[in-house]
Amino acid sequence: MNRSDPNEIYRLLEQLAIPYRRIEHPEASSMEDLAAVEVELGAPFCKNLFLCNRQKTSFYLLLIREDKRFRTAEVSKLIGASRLSFGEADKLYELLGVRPGAITPLGLVFDREKQVRLLVDRDLLSCDEICVHPCVNTASVALKTSDLFEKYFPFTGHTPQLLEITGEID
Repeated sequence: MNRSDPNEIYRLLEQLAIPYRRIEHPEASSMEDLAAVEVELGAPFCKNLFLCNRQKTSFYLLLIREDKRFRTAEVSKLIGASRLSFGEADKLYELLGVRPGAITPLGLVFDREKQVRLLVDRDLLSCDEICVHPCVNTASVALKTSDLFEKYFPFTGHTPQLLEITGEID
C-alpha cells in the first residue's frame, strides 16, 4: 500500500465492508482545525496520540475522546509504563505510515510486526461514529466506531486495551 495515498485506505475500508463518509479539506494540524469538518461529517474526532516509553523501545497509539485531557502520568500508571512521552516523527512514519498531524488508527495497517500497542479510552465506545484521517491530514472520514473495533482492528491484528481515562492524576 502507498502510505501517502488516501485512496488506498478507502479501498481497504470498502474491501472490509466498512461504510464511511469522507471529505477533503485544507491541511489540519490541530483539533481546532477540525471543528468545521466535525460538523460537516456529523461525528466527533478522537485525539490520536503516538507515545513511547522513556527507552523508546515500546510504542503506543492512544485514542482518547477529544474533550478529555491527556495526562501522561495517568496513562503511564494505567498501563504500567514509566515516563511516557510523544514518539518521534521518524518512528511514527516507520510504524504507522503517517506524519505528525495525520495520526490515525487507520495507520495500524502499516504496523505489520505489531510493534504498536493500541490503547483506547473506554468512553470512546459511547460514540456511534468517529472521524479520523485516512493517513493524510487533508481529508477525513466518519465511520461507525463498532466497524473500527469489530472489523478494522481485527484485520490489522491489533487488540485494543481499554482504559478508564479521567484526565486527572492522583
